[in-house]
Amino acid sequence: MSSQSPLIDHLLELRNRLLRSVIAVGLVFVVAAIFAEELYRLLAAPMLASLPQGASMIATDVATPFFTPFKLAFVVSIAIAVPYLLWQLWAFIAPGLYRKEKRLVVPLLASSTLLFYAGAAFAYFVVLPLALSFFASAAPEGVTVATDIASYLDFVLTIFMAFGIAFETPVAIILLCWTGVTNVAALRKKRPYIIVGAFVVGMLLTPPDVISQTLLAIPMWLLFELGLVIAGLYSNDSKTEQHQE
Repeated sequence: MSSQSPLIDHLLELRNRLLRSVIAVGLVFVVAAIFAEELYRLLAAPMLASLPQGASMIATDVATPFFTPFKLAFVVSIAIAVPYLLWQLWAFIAPGLYRKEKRLVVPLLASSTLLFYAGAAFAYFVVLPLALSFFASAAPEGVTVATDIASYLDFVLTIFMAFGIAFETPVAIILLCWTGVTNVAALRKKRPYIIVGAFVVGMLLTPPDVISQTLLAIPMWLLFELGLVIAGLYSNDSKTEQHQE
């Protein structure tokens, strides 16, 4: 029993952390559900602004007008609760980390959250207005643009997720260098391939228009450069510490 006790303790702690996370998301959802229609109206603003005069969004299913705003409210609840969820994750893994690892993990958790929010905000304020205007103007003559509200929500969430993940590039670079998978010098030599890869990722993760692809690829490239700078500084600090020791 003594050998199994630590494992059981870890499993019980994991259960408690997960339970707290679920409760936190549930509490936020209760509040967000009250403003579900307002949240969807805010999300639909770029689409409504790009529609031709007199056009509107539609619902092709009977239950769609009811469930779609609540689906958005649930997603927003998770997004709002992310800092608390990450704190629960940190509290679970922190006892098993060394002091040097703790010094790196805390900034990475905080920066990854902020970068994901920044990616979603960039998608909402910059990418969506341009992409939706392009799609609306590209409709063939005689075709009325009337977007289904559920399809629009799925489309926007995909865009948010794509840009949120893409903005995590600096964190990925730092982790790759920290774990020894690669180093800053090797990544700098591969810069041309990284730039091409950024445009390929932009092509795969965004709608099939040049505007969205470029607006994803260029930030990914710039964030790659930022990741190289930060990883280089961290490597220099690590060498300094090892030299002092």
